[in-house]
Amino acid sequence: MPQQQHESDGIKSAPGAFARSLALIPGIALCGAITAVSLGAQLVEEHIFAHPYVEALVIAILLGMAIRTAWQPSERWRSGIAFSAKQLLEVAVMLLGASVSFAAIVASGYLLVAAIVATVVIMLAVSYGLSRMLGLPTKMSILIACGNSICGNSAIAAVAPVIGADGDDVASSISFTAILGVLMVLGLPLLIPLLALSATQYGILAGLTVYAVPQVLAATVPAGIVATQIGTLVKLVRVLMLGPIVVALSLVAAHRRKRHADATRAVAISPFKLVPWFIIGFLVLAALRSLQLVPDIAVAPVTKTAGILTVLSMAALGLGVDVRVLSSVGGRVTAAVTLSLLLLLGLSIGLVHFFR
Repeated sequence: MPQQQHESDGIKSAPGAFARSLALIPGIALCGAITAVSLGAQLVEEHIFAHPYVEALVIAILLGMAIRTAWQPSERWRSGIAFSAKQLLEVAVMLLGASVSFAAIVASGYLLVAAIVATVVIMLAVSYGLSRMLGLPTKMSILIACGNSICGNSAIAAVAPVIGADGDDVASSISFTAILGVLMVLGLPLLIPLLALSATQYGILAGLTVYAVPQVLAATVPAGIVATQIGTLVKLVRVLMLGPIVVALSLVAAHRRKRHADATRAVAISPFKLVPWFIIGFLVLAALRSLQLVPDIAVAPVTKTAGILTVLSMAALGLGVDVRVLSSVGGRVTAAVTLSLLLLLGLSIGLVHFFR
């Protein structure tokens, strides 16, 4: 009799799971359409300017917000949108591990690596403290600090699921960070004659201050191949800080959950609860890549897939954003991001003169 009951439950659960999967299709398809438009717009930028000044990730979240402003998604669309915003983003973060090789840290020299790590750590603390002083919520302050200190939109997208940030926090952080990121690309080359920077110094400055890797290329190409190579290397080492930071934040988040749990019952915390599955996957893939067990030919397709999934997730987040929430925090977010970026620029200028 119990065996018959289990078989009956299995028969019932299969159609249920299939129905839930089908329910995801409309929302995922909508996010996919926004992603296609955003990637197409980025390709047009690359064709005209050689490098994208506004990435597909930013275009997707802005398009999603525009659609959400004009149209409220019904229940039919919401499950797929929610799945795209959370689960697909987690998969994207995990896949990024395949593009990370710890050998890049050793190759860049210990002194420069130490300077980059120190800059990231200092700016994380300063940006977070500044955001909190301006009255921003804790989660948004963490997003702004990570975006400003590590790698802009990508860091915000990676940290958001770890700390449980909602779409409004992510959209606010990305929107204002993206605007200043473009301004940095356009304005940073002006500092070369003003500060009499060498190609190496300017490359270090660009790698430390510009948010995205494509934007580093756009900012350094006018200064020559040496500046581009140095800037890209510094930026990649800076990006490698994302893994340890995300793991640390996940441990803090798990500790906070445990602290707020019911003190009257024992709480068993496994490693998989302390660190989210996708962060474990990220570290495993990074280790395999460093050991050359992930072939070079596989890195580009995996990284491309992660990038597309991230854009799709940003479209989903945009579709869940209430613009009225953005308007209520816009001034404070703008101030936090702008002041943090100016402080990062000042710290980096001081650092590059050390590497004269």
